[in-house]
Amino acid sequence: MIPPIPLNSPPLFSAVVEAPFGAVGIRTGDGVVLEMVYLPPRFAEDVAQKPLDALAKRAAAQVKRYLNDPDFVFDLPLAPVGTAFQSRVWRAISAIPRGDVLTYGQVAKLVQSAPRAVGQACGANWFPLIVPCHRVTATGGLGGFSNDGDLQGFHIGVKRWLLAHEGVTLD
Repeated sequence: MIPPIPLNSPPLFSAVVEAPFGAVGIRTGDGVVLEMVYLPPRFAEDVAQKPLDALAKRAAAQVKRYLNDPDFVFDLPLAPVGTAFQSRVWRAISAIPRGDVLTYGQVAKLVQSAPRAVGQACGANWFPLIVPCHRVTATGGLGGFSNDGDLQGFHIGVKRWLLAHEGVTLD
């Protein structure tokens, strides 16, 4: 059992933005976005959070703009996270235009690696939406997305929604 959060503890997120699939949790600190996470509806309702600082407000506004306009381009300072390899993969993924998808194998060729390593880098992405890992699919369909047990259905649903939002149809 997870212990309750103490009443005087700081909020888990700097902002939470409602989304058609649940919500997006945003963490900020030291003038950068530290992390974005997809939250299922049952969690989103419990942690509704108005922006705590100017950057969280800016990030929340940009997430809302993207959710309304798939052509919106994010402009946020991001924390320097990940390995050199992950950063290469994330740069390659960030170059995939809205409305397009590449397979894990195609991205692997771009970064001179293997599809499984690309998949692992996608799974380690701290900034979904900004680094659009949802635009990377398996050769025969969506592929795995966030191997997280009972929430896998949620994350696959998020990936489907994001691709449909961007005009991509699969299957």
